[in-house]
Amino acid sequence: MEAVADILIDKDECRVVDLAAFFGVSHVTVTRIVARLVGEGLLETQPYRPICLTAKGQRLAVESRRRHQIVHDFLLAIGVDDATAAHDAEGIEHHVSPTTLSKLEKLTADLNP
Repeated sequence: MEAVADILIDKDECRVVDLAAFFGVSHVTVTRIVARLVGEGLLETQPYRPICLTAKGQRLAVESRRRHQIVHDFLLAIGVDDATAAHDAEGIEHHVSPTTLSKLEKLTADLNP
């Protein structure tokens, strides 16, 4: 969802080819994933038209970006370099509980008053 939102911000539209390039995978792989996300009500597609986020997809993208930023900021606060923090945050954000995320956010604020 974040990738679609980011591409929409950059290019004003998101197509399968854009996502394939972003992730470094084939358009067939992206087409399958997009179909699944359409089924989950997160994306909308029409033949030969750009991919659009639904309202539900937009909310998920915003929340994912927020989670990513909290983890990234925490990693920077404890001295991890930016490139590593960005890479690690991408994985951690998907697995950390809301309770832990809240604690990371508070600790980061305490470390950076």
